[in-house]
Amino acid sequence: MIHITRRERFNAAHRLWNATWSEEKNREVFGLCSNIHGHNWELIVTVKGEIDPNTGFVMDLKALSKLMKQEIIDKVDHTFLNEDVEFLKGKFPSTEVFAVEIWNILAPVIENEYNSALHCVKLIETPNHYVEYFGE
Repeated sequence: MIHITRRERFNAAHRLWNATWSEEKNREVFGLCSNIHGHNWELIVTVKGEIDPNTGFVMDLKALSKLMKQEIIDKVDHTFLNEDVEFLKGKFPSTEVFAVEIWNILAPVIENEYNSALHCVKLIETPNHYVEYFGE
């Protein structure tokens, strides 16, 4: 089993805010993140599989890059995640939820079209804060 990884970058804003809570509780729980704020995000996707003897690839990294851009980056870059991104509508825009939704989009395509498996979605919000999701 071989793992391959591709990194893409994008910029987007979000706000951590629970509409059922008071402003005071939101500020207490989310602190400054209860304000609208932006990040320079990094999306790192790892795919696993066997090497194709005809190509030497698990999956063509150009195809993985194109998939990440078409399905995720082009839809989130320079947006307000809380309101502008269809696949996040009605969901809390934490990094954890965001990573799971990315997995839900990419995993079936990678499996069905590229005969490989998604291993990990790593979503870096800041240099000190990131989420890794393994589909479990």
